[in-house]
Amino acid sequence: MAAANLESKETIKKKLVGIGLLIFFSIIFFVDLVPEKPEITYTLAIAALMAFWWVSEALPIGVTSLLPLILFPALGVLSGKDIAGSYINDVIFLFIGGFLMALAMQKWNLHKRIALKVMSIAGGSPFMILLGFMFSSAFLSMWMSNTATTMMMLPIAFSVSTALEEVHGESKIKSYVVGLLIAIAHACSIGGIATLVGTPPNLSFVRILQIIYPDAPHISFGQWMAFALPITIVMFIFTFLFLYFIYRPKEKIEKLDKSFFIDQYKALGKFSTDQKKVLILFVLLAILWVFRSNLTLGNFEIPGWSSLFKNPALLTDGTVAMFIAILLFIIPSSKKGNALITWKITRKIPWHIVFLFGGGFALAKGFVDSGLSNYIGSLLSNASNLSPIVLVGSLVTGMSFLTEFTSNTATTEMILPIISGLANEIQVNPLLLMIPVTLAASMAFMLPIATPPNAIVFATGKLTMLHMIKTGFFINIFAIIVITIFTMAWGTIIFDIDPNVFPDWAIQTVSEVKP
Repeated sequence: MAAANLESKETIKKKLVGIGLLIFFSIIFFVDLVPEKPEITYTLAIAALMAFWWVSEALPIGVTSLLPLILFPALGVLSGKDIAGSYINDVIFLFIGGFLMALAMQKWNLHKRIALKVMSIAGGSPFMILLGFMFSSAFLSMWMSNTATTMMMLPIAFSVSTALEEVHGESKIKSYVVGLLIAIAHACSIGGIATLVGTPPNLSFVRILQIIYPDAPHISFGQWMAFALPITIVMFIFTFLFLYFIYRPKEKIEKLDKSFFIDQYKALGKFSTDQKKVLILFVLLAILWVFRSNLTLGNFEIPGWSSLFKNPALLTDGTVAMFIAILLFIIPSSKKGNALITWKITRKIPWHIVFLFGGGFALAKGFVDSGLSNYIGSLLSNASNLSPIVLVGSLVTGMSFLTEFTSNTATTEMILPIISGLANEIQVNPLLLMIPVTLAASMAFMLPIATPPNAIVFATGKLTMLHMIKTGFFINIFAIIVITIFTMAWGTIIFDIDPNVFPDWAIQTVSEVKP
């Protein structure tokens, strides 16, 4: 789960704060987009200020995210009551519940046990070592922070590389170690897109869709996974084979004995009762998420367990997340008087990400209620001349390369309202554009600044910027192609999208927004 995609910076960059304010007041006093609707200009000013401070990190990200609570009411765009509601909602609790499970796995070292078990099964050839590390990283990042996953996998990777160096010499495996580190970082990003809790942009999409289109069909955890998991698998296979081809040892080397990983696994001790309890809850959480709502795959439908309740629509993925989270606080651990997790662990929740979600949701509401999203969409109306596949491909390409330089969560929350305005203007199903753009936000493989896993492996000093760019560029291009094709071929089935039909739930929203 790419929950910690953004590390909270505590420093204040005074010059950048001043530049942001200059941009804000310049728009307020010297720009008038629609004279009879000044709130459109005011929303643009707020968005520009937040975007600049988010990207430059002039202030801590969580602080910038609180600006809508002040600026929207002060400028008469939205009431403080309406904006405050954006900061607490079902998606926020889905994130918190999922993160608490990840913290429980970390506390009891379950994540490391899973990784070493996979490695002990995979074996010790260069091919299988790379596969084992990538599989472990991708799987764990589906459920927990990609930053934490990378930090956990690195010591294991270094122990493997040291063992290989001792046997074969550093020169023979230097390139392979570079590929191993890059593979861990990229696998974390690839695994994150498979689930709603895997990376923050996915959660941002679900909530922003609800804000902009209240009557839109609900995107469930299982439905998203049915769509995104095949993309993850295809991306995983390509990235694995591509990196192995580029960074495999040039000379034949002996396999690392399987006992190397088995010994490390045994060093963890016996599978404790507490680890078993957390594992059971983890599996239960995944099952309840995936099978909560009916899963429709073409003409085949799997009924969801929520249908057993009187009002199944009232149960959400956030409900499930908090149910399991509360069980973690209730079920006793081996430490007398304590549960599997205690309240103290909530200090480790990345609250700046929670506020970032809220700020983005508030901004999305401002975009829609002020009319700014439709105004920007009208400026892009020429896109109606493009075929659906070219339009999707163009948007995915732009988002993929934009997030090489900016926060993927903040960028997603800024871009999605604009994409919805474009969809409204050219009368295209919003899901056809918003879903692939959301996925593209997590597909940044070229630069160290693009994602925390990239930055972490780059900071080891084992690889150069050129290493990341020369492999990341081709993986980016492949991701663009895969996301575009899967959206048009598979996404239209999973989400019931007709590329040539503007759905009723979107028509209703447009008619309410336009005077």
